[in-house]
Amino acid sequence: MTLQDDGMADHAANRAPGAVLDALAEGRAEALARLTAFLAIPSISTDPAYHGACLEAAEWCAGTLREIGFEARVEPTDGKPMVVARWHLETAGAPRAHVLFYGHYDVQPPDPLEAWTAPPFEAQIVDDDIHGKIIVARGASDDKGQVMTFIEACRAWIAADGTLPVDVTVLLEGEEESGSPSLEPFLRAHGDSLKADIALSCDTGQWDARTPAITAFLRGLAFSEVTLHGPSRDLHSGIYGGPAQNPIRVLGELIAGLHDETGRVTLPGFYDGVRDPSPAQREAWRALNFDGDAFLDEVGLSVPAGETDRSVVEQLWSRPTIEVNGIIGGYTGPGTKTVIPAEASAKFSFRLVPGQEPAKVIDGLHRYIAQRLPADVSVTYRGEGGSPAVGFDTDAPAFRATAQASQRNGARPPSIVGCGASIPIVEAFRTRLGMDALLVGFALEDDKIHAPNEKYNLTSFEKGARSWARILAGLGEANGAA
Repeated sequence: MTLQDDGMADHAANRAPGAVLDALAEGRAEALARLTAFLAIPSISTDPAYHGACLEAAEWCAGTLREIGFEARVEPTDGKPMVVARWHLETAGAPRAHVLFYGHYDVQPPDPLEAWTAPPFEAQIVDDDIHGKIIVARGASDDKGQVMTFIEACRAWIAADGTLPVDVTVLLEGEEESGSPSLEPFLRAHGDSLKADIALSCDTGQWDARTPAITAFLRGLAFSEVTLHGPSRDLHSGIYGGPAQNPIRVLGELIAGLHDETGRVTLPGFYDGVRDPSPAQREAWRALNFDGDAFLDEVGLSVPAGETDRSVVEQLWSRPTIEVNGIIGGYTGPGTKTVIPAEASAKFSFRLVPGQEPAKVIDGLHRYIAQRLPADVSVTYRGEGGSPAVGFDTDAPAFRATAQASQRNGARPPSIVGCGASIPIVEAFRTRLGMDALLVGFALEDDKIHAPNEKYNLTSFEKGARSWARILAGLGEANGAA
């Protein structure tokens, strides 16, 4: 089954029934109490000391979904469990649209604790000069508050209408903040039962406080750790300095040659398959009025360092990169040790765009190094892998229905944006389950995710739930439009 397109654009699809929106308004205090209870669970996935709290969070999510009528279970994995829940309505007529909602219940560690204005797992409602009332706690924005916007929308639909306008499967994982090691095996084992028409995720943000956003493009990722081997042991730099090859110097020369004077990457075949944005895309991006100077100024920088003929937005959303993430070699302790090291290493990461394949990009790095490696230096590689970029058809019915729904909270029309980062689960949905994804979140840049005093605006929480209520309606209507 696929979402139908006939006549959808003019269909009054994206208006959730008034009773559903009334249920959200009337249940505002109870919804906030549920979020506060969820935030109180210190489900830190990266720290084994909090494994029990992660189990508690998974059970809390499953219980909350059962409470509103879902069939929900906690599925064990080798790590933290998955929560899988289903609301499916058997009908005699045409099949209903089916969506898979993805989120995560784990959170980042709260350190440094002394930087918090209150205990990180005791949610505080605070008056903010800019945003009004906010809720401050670890996980408030990433991702517990966002997950609860969807669950509260489902709760209101079922309370007001007795059902949901589409069939819904919910998948919540507990290791997103620690690399999702259990997700790929879980999808291999259970993927067939999770397949839907489209995946939904709220682990993204708005363009600004008044403008919703739909993320339509994610850069891919590749990585490699390169080690250069020189002399058979560390050498005295006085006795051997000059005639002995120094792996750090060779590594430095290799890194310096990765970009030309215009900022372009010099690896063989690096830009094969890379396409320029269309004139329409460029015009849409210009209309966003993205302030590249302010973007850099916020992190203490002033001059874009990428390709000189590309805007900051183009560099982030349509151009591939290679970055050096770390260098190791020789003596790095206190004081001086006059040594020529036996080896030197660097960690590289690539951000990829559509048309690039991670394996070919890594092969280009190997060829680049092989062509420039001097005598008496050899190379080894480890930790290599990656995932391709993901882009979606923004003219597809689901995207159009979501765009219409997203602007019915008095917001501006949603911005269709890219993301310079990677979300591996989205690529897994595409390759493992054959599904595109709608990335619609309600976080803001100043939510301080992963930092002390993480917050979520109460307007984000409330408008997010109302938006999801309308989006579910729109997806249901788009499927049945005639």
